Amino acid sequence: MATAAAPTGESKIPAHVPPELVYTARITEGPEFLAAPYKFMAELHDKAPPIFFNPGNEHIHAGWQLLKYDDAYFVLRHPEYFTTAGTGPFPRDPNDYWRIIPLEIDPPHHRKYRALVDPLVSPKAVLQLEISIRQLANDLIDKFIDKRECEFAKDFGRPLPVGVFLDIMGLPRDMMDTFVRWAMGLLHAQNKQIAQQCMNEVTEYLQSVIREKAAKPDVQAVSAIVNGRPGGEPMSPKEIFGFVFFLFIAGLDTVFATLNNVFVWLAENPDRRQEIIDQPDNISNVVEELLRVFTVTFSGRTLTQDYELRGVTLKKGDRVTSVLPACNYDPEIFPNPREVNFTRPRKPILAFAGGVHSCMGAHLARMEMKICIQEFLRRIPNFTLKPGAKIEYWPGGVVGPKNVPLVW
Repeated sequence: MATAAAPTGESKIPAHVPPELVYTARITEGPEFLAAPYKFMAELHDKAPPIFFNPGNEHIHAGWQLLKYDDAYFVLRHPEYFTTAGTGPFPRDPNDYWRIIPLEIDPPHHRKYRALVDPLVSPKAVLQLEISIRQLANDLIDKFIDKRECEFAKDFGRPLPVGVFLDIMGLPRDMMDTFVRWAMGLLHAQNKQIAQQCMNEVTEYLQSVIREKAAKPDVQAVSAIVNGRPGGEPMSPKEIFGFVFFLFIAGLDTVFATLNNVFVWLAENPDRRQEIIDQPDNISNVVEELLRVFTVTFSGRTLTQDYELRGVTLKKGDRVTSVLPACNYDPEIFPNPREVNFTRPRKPILAFAGGVHSCMGAHLARMEMKICIQEFLRRIPNFTLKPGAKIEYWPGGVVGPKNVPLVW
């Protein structure tokens, strides 16, 4: 997971950036983006150079933005040129610095950390969760189906993926609202004071959990990290905290945001809902296409050396962001990219980034989306957005609507 950073102020445009490649696109926080983020990102292909330099402001670091699928694909798979080190956006004390693990660890050391938790979210492990995820989906639907309305984001879109994630982590579901408040403060508040306060609260809580799991190990993810020995060596306290923190934040917002986007679209497109219902065996293609159309994250890197990409000279130390939602609308890769086509020929999508830093929860996310769509449409096949509802989007590096009020 990568999000938009929160720098201290406007950055000057470096001398090596050609004026014609400077393009101000207020991705993640501008009014045009927030009005219709996916329309905005699809249209970047018509308005902006394939690689452009986006000037910074109080919310976003200045840096290069990549819109083309092939460019992002290359960057994500070549850490020798494009490092993730130091790209995490969360507030940290420079005098007591800790790395976000494994996000900010490049090969060859990345793999040894990831190996600690990969078994918990492998295809085999995720498949074993299917029955319990379906049960949770139906338990949630039971609570609101007779009311003939729900606030999808609060009643279903959040508690299902976050509940499953907390079980995997070995954290209490009854603290879900607190955890989500912290995630929102860190990812979406656009306010340094709020972000720092949330960071302080998260730190205090996770440190207490780390002490608890060290004293009483279990078989869940936090315990696997706390008691793990990557490469046969114990981790330092800072490494343990950086790893637990990353997993904690990464699992609270991305599937939640994706489901909210998808169900706004389903509510507005009854014919496409019926298409899904009528072709149940096509559900995997449905999920993949909706993940392409509603990709929610971005992926940041920093140049380790000068490099030329698509004829553009990038300099050592430059920041580079792959605008993954826009890359998944690249017309050279996905013909008629704005069309939601459930029979589209399968090509790898960039919804989960790629390369060594591809999202470790991708199998779980696909399973959760599949089950949510299947079970909701099975029990509530006809629904719309509540009359008069205005869909508003969160600013920040995970793209999703604030509320999704549904009626049926």
